[in-house]
Amino acid sequence: SVIPCRTKYVDWRMLRDVKRRRVVKEYAQERLHLNVLHYNTLLPKDLRASAKETVAALPTDSCITKLHKRCILTSRPRGRFRKFRMSRIIWRHLADYNQISGVERAMW
Repeated sequence: SVIPCRTKYVDWRMLRDVKRRRVVKEYAQERLHLNVLHYNTLLPKDLRASAKETVAALPTDSCITKLHKRCILTSRPRGRFRKFRMSRIIWRHLADYNQISGVERAMW
């Protein structure tokens, strides 16, 4: 039988993104150092090749390009305000009802 699992995340996409962020944070320093060795043309080719193989052996989710910024309330991936970390739709709704501090909708 399947046991339902409730988490504090909105949907499975947000949970996947959080897991990826943990992996990226864990391997960030190692990946950076190995990429510096790999792209340095002054080093011998065998050292550069071994650095490339080591980078390829790291988990694929440890690459920072796999991350995508999402709305913290709805997990919507597009139309996100950077300052508030929420989608434009949710931001507008909260601004309409005066629930965001320091924000007032322009009305004329």
